[in-house]
Amino acid sequence: MLMVESLGHGGCERDAAKLAIGLDRKRFDPHMAAFHEGGFLVDKLNGAGVPILWLPVRSFFNSTAWKGAKMMGEYLRRHRIQLIHALDVPMDIFSAPVARAYGVPVVITSQLSHRNMYPRERRIALRVTDRLASAIVVNSKAVGASLKKEFGFPARKLHLTYNGVHGSEFYAGPGTRPASFAGCVVVGSACVMRPEKRIDWILRAFAEVYTPQSALRLMLVGSGPEVPKLMNLRDELGLSEVCHFEPMKENVADWMRGMDVFINSSETESFPNALLEAMACGCCVIGSNVGGIPELIRHGHDGLIFDSKNPAELAAMLRAAAGDAELRQRMRRHALETAHERFSIERAIARTEALYESLLTGRGIPPTEAQTC
Repeated sequence: MLMVESLGHGGCERDAAKLAIGLDRKRFDPHMAAFHEGGFLVDKLNGAGVPILWLPVRSFFNSTAWKGAKMMGEYLRRHRIQLIHALDVPMDIFSAPVARAYGVPVVITSQLSHRNMYPRERRIALRVTDRLASAIVVNSKAVGASLKKEFGFPARKLHLTYNGVHGSEFYAGPGTRPASFAGCVVVGSACVMRPEKRIDWILRAFAEVYTPQSALRLMLVGSGPEVPKLMNLRDELGLSEVCHFEPMKENVADWMRGMDVFINSSETESFPNALLEAMACGCCVIGSNVGGIPELIRHGHDGLIFDSKNPAELAAMLRAAAGDAELRQRMRRHALETAHERFSIERAIARTEALYESLLTGRGIPPTEAQTC
């Protein structure tokens, strides 16, 4: 059973769905569980025959937690679930003790972002689930190193699996952009608009580079709490006519293909799906030097990396990428190779399947018997 808080647009949610759909059905029978009903991933999971368990948990401190735990426990026993894999922090905290209480042999949790960004109470709860877990999956060396250094985490429990990208969905080709942007060099980003994504850095860097004579445009795709503030900043910077905001779309790949330069400006990250997907779509990419981004981008080869402690560098790199078509083309070509060869979804799933089989075998469950996960 793969577990994630919701089945919406976030990176963890999409990773869980990709894994559930891609697992080898000759060896694994995947189930999905989530707290919040609905989401654009539901149809994809239903189409792949993945059953979904909706757990009515609204807080860990009221009766819905007990109700959800009982519902999950009954489901685990009825379907003989032998492996639980939680892919985000709320599910780490909830699923590990429930799975152990109901005798699930293998429990995997995930640390897909830096732990020091969580509130203290969540960090304390995660120390408990660390002990309950058979293994903890990280999606970058950077996060694994921080767990070992800052929290004294045992290396034997850590398992590195980079995110993977679907080549059938994210590929180079004609894309979507506003009609008024035709013939322009389009700079863009796509993400859930949260404070740590620092889309304000992109707006300010673009304002430095843009001139009324340039055929340069900005396209920001995403929804989230920061959108009103960012739209106000756009207007304050005088970019209303050349900056387009687009709410998050299910077909985000089409919008990425409409971008010539893609920027991930986060001040904290582990291994961002959107940046990898933009590379797979053939964008020239710029990323901040945080988390696993330097593990994905080789500066000057398949992208550019700026110092997140010096956002002024972003404007310089944007000026170079926007003004040099040859540079963009070279970066785009290498980005495509990196995404589709080093970080394919097939590689990511194979590595996860190997972890599952290793842990199940270690508990005396041969692969031929590991029919439900």
